[in-house]
Amino acid sequence: MLISKPVAEAIRAGTVTQAFRRWDAPRVKVGGLQLTAAGIVRFDTVSRVRDPDKLTERDARTAGVKDLATLQRFLAPRESKPSPRGGKGGDTVYRIRLSWAGEDPRIALRESMPDDESLSDIAARLRRLDARPTGPWTREILEWIRDNPHVVSKELAALRGVELLPMKVDIRKLKAIGLTISHDVGYELSPRGTAYLEWLGRQPG
Repeated sequence: MLISKPVAEAIRAGTVTQAFRRWDAPRVKVGGLQLTAAGIVRFDTVSRVRDPDKLTERDARTAGVKDLATLQRFLAPRESKPSPRGGKGGDTVYRIRLSWAGEDPRIALRESMPDDESLSDIAARLRRLDARPTGPWTREILEWIRDNPHVVSKELAALRGVELLPMKVDIRKLKAIGLTISHDVGYELSPRGTAYLEWLGRQPG
């Protein structure tokens, strides 16, 4: 389920407590968790809205929408391209109660300093990522980020001579291991990523 950064931050703050989606069937499970830009969100309940016309201004506000009229437009069936926050996508409107469940676990991971066993585990995981037809790439991109922190991703892709979107997917894979930090502008190595590159540089061969 798509949750924008502003909405995710509002869920964390407790000002957004629900969402509405038009689906054929629920696409989230009660008790399920989703990682967002503001941490982990939990889906507390999922219920069918039998009469969307009876939604209220309060429903709109607690869903992070400016007013009821806007919410109704999002939820109205459409024949054109679906809206990521509503619109065509199914025959049923669902109310999803949600809450903030905790910090992004990658934050603690990227700050943790790995021991030799953890460094070897990181190396093994990166070797698996490197095993693709185009050849190894993880060390190169980590070194590029180290040497070009906070560079706009489009410029970083141009510097590396690669396509932007595949590069961003690759960096997200490294972020999941705790090696990089994403900023509004560009990236930088995490303490964990810096420690890994320093350890890699000490390895023979």
